[in-house]
Amino acid sequence: MNPSSTPDSTPLPTAPSASPLPLAGRRGLILGVANEHSIAWGCAQVARAQGASLVLSCLNEKARPFVQPLADAVEAPLVDCNVETEGDLERLVQAAVDHLGGLDFVIHSIAWAPLAELRGRVIDSSAAGFARAMTVSCHSFAALARACEPHLSDDAALMTMSYLGADEAIPHYGLMGPVKAALESLVRYLAAELGPQGVRVHAISPGPMPTRAASGLQDFDALMATARAESPLRRLVTLEEVGALAAFLAGPGGRGMSGQTLFVDAGFHVVR
Repeated sequence: MNPSSTPDSTPLPTAPSASPLPLAGRRGLILGVANEHSIAWGCAQVARAQGASLVLSCLNEKARPFVQPLADAVEAPLVDCNVETEGDLERLVQAAVDHLGGLDFVIHSIAWAPLAELRGRVIDSSAAGFARAMTVSCHSFAALARACEPHLSDDAALMTMSYLGADEAIPHYGLMGPVKAALESLVRYLAAELGPQGVRVHAISPGPMPTRAASGLQDFDALMATARAESPLRRLVTLEEVGALAAFLAGPGGRGMSGQTLFVDAGFHVVR
């Protein structure tokens, strides 16, 4: 018998070569870029490096000089969006869809509370301040998901940013703790509601890092020092590491996951 005709030597079909870029062809909208230290910017850098096409948002014209060079660096249109301004979210989503043709992932990296409320006791918070913090930091994710829903692909991923203070009473995190707890709960409900359409929803919980938003917290340097000293990896995480997790969730590797809060904090949450 000719060896070339034996079953063991039958040539196997050649598998199509995988793209070296995990997010090649994926279209993403990223909200909340303020400057080069923003978590949203870390996500944008990694997503673009992995092949995604992007649209970015910043708060307003005042922020644009700081963000426009970043948007140019990742070849992304930049759209102003203040989630407290009626119609801004819808205009942002429509601009993104007009540019990209649809959405495969959306990253919501927006959090805010009035400074007086943030630095005071939660028990002393005003109804108005609590409501504004909840609107900007939590409900805006639901409103964003609603605006995006008709334009999402059947394996799209929606992501938002949380923090350990959602689970524990972290000193000086104050009002944002209850707000982030509500956000993580919202993630679970959105995952249940959008799952039948194939849409996945997650919260990413980074460890402390020196972002503009974090600068409003009292004694934040001490919080970072504690995380650096006590986390199992004995360091802080980087924007790129947060971006890498977001990119994983946006890509093929995350397709079997939904409704989770995923920590990227050098393991700090396991030793609290």
